Amino acid sequence: MGTLSHHNEYNFGEQYRFAGIAKTLSLVAIALGVIAIAFGLFSSESIIVERTYANLLLMGYYFACVCAAGTFFVALQLVTQSGWSAGMLRIPQAMSSILPIAAGLLLVIMVMGLFTNNLYSSWNSEGLMDPDSPNYDALVAGKDAFLNVPGFLIRQIVFMGSYSIFAFILAKLSYKEDLDGGLHSYKKSFKLSAIFLVIFGFTTPIWSFDTIMSLEAHWFSTMFGWYNFAAMWVSGLCAITIILIVLKKAGYMSWVNENHLHDLGNLIFGFSIFWTYVWFSQFLLIWYSNIPEETVYFYKRWEPEYKPWFWLTLIINFLAPLLLLVDRDAKRKMGMMLFVSILLLLGHWLDYYIMVMPGTVESERGFGLIEIGTAVGFTGLFIFLVMSKISKHALAPAKHPLLDESLHHQI
Repeated sequence: MGTLSHHNEYNFGEQYRFAGIAKTLSLVAIALGVIAIAFGLFSSESIIVERTYANLLLMGYYFACVCAAGTFFVALQLVTQSGWSAGMLRIPQAMSSILPIAAGLLLVIMVMGLFTNNLYSSWNSEGLMDPDSPNYDALVAGKDAFLNVPGFLIRQIVFMGSYSIFAFILAKLSYKEDLDGGLHSYKKSFKLSAIFLVIFGFTTPIWSFDTIMSLEAHWFSTMFGWYNFAAMWVSGLCAITIILIVLKKAGYMSWVNENHLHDLGNLIFGFSIFWTYVWFSQFLLIWYSNIPEETVYFYKRWEPEYKPWFWLTLIINFLAPLLLLVDRDAKRKMGMMLFVSILLLLGHWLDYYIMVMPGTVESERGFGLIEIGTAVGFTGLFIFLVMSKISKHALAPAKHPLLDESLHHQI
């Protein structure tokens, strides 16, 4: 942990000013999203209402996942004592700081889905667990110890609540470090991050089982949790990269250079390959383990309205980063990294779309203003909350003990 020797070269106290067209566009996006969601929820057509709830779940989960990935990034850097990322930690910290809002929003959507629209009708419908009911489903009833409303909600509150508490404390300690200096806050953050990573590692798969996999209660996959984690992590890395590049292009964070961008590119490239590995393993194991009854999940996604999106997901999330980021120089160019990061965020939105829609919208499936409007609204909300949070603090953790290593980072 070297001493800081370059404070005079950089303005570590600079603050981003979130105003003008960026702020206006984010508010317009939120307004458009609210209009689209209101139109869907109050529509007289039940299929439109059904699609709206499904899109709310999709975007609520995506929003929470990206924010959780910000917390994971911060905790991972602290536990591994990584110095390269010290100069950009304010970005994932801002994403992490709004996790309580994202988690609360997702919880509201799921409660509405359980009691109003019944998104989780595959296990939360009347008579499914009752042997005397004509609706009795022996397979679903066998999962009653896990798939029940009280247990479902308790797990969601505990998981997202614990993630949010750690996110809040880690951000608070970082800002406190700016005022106090020394190693007290850093050492405390290290210990809390180690605890968080253990909790997050064990509970993230269960969180995805509850939120997404239980939409189709007859089907299960032990790979599904890690498949969701890979999508979450790549999406979070892309969000960090986009925000970093936007700030750099606006003249901020001069201490971050192409070497830092290169490391982010390596992570995006590597974990896009990991996502593909898990995607293919989940698909292959059904054949390899000779469990044809599990093909129902993929059969739905090979129906005409989903099959093109199914394969497009693989092309965007695997072939695009493989071909565009395999070259060293590509990962050091802001234009290329910005393009790939935006493309992958769209690709993983499509990935979540393929996860959610076939199990929730049973008839007259479509793609239109509801899907686009909801996505635009949540994107605007994410931008508004994250950039507002970034603007409230200095863009560099000036008293971080590893900041000097970040300034000298070269690969």
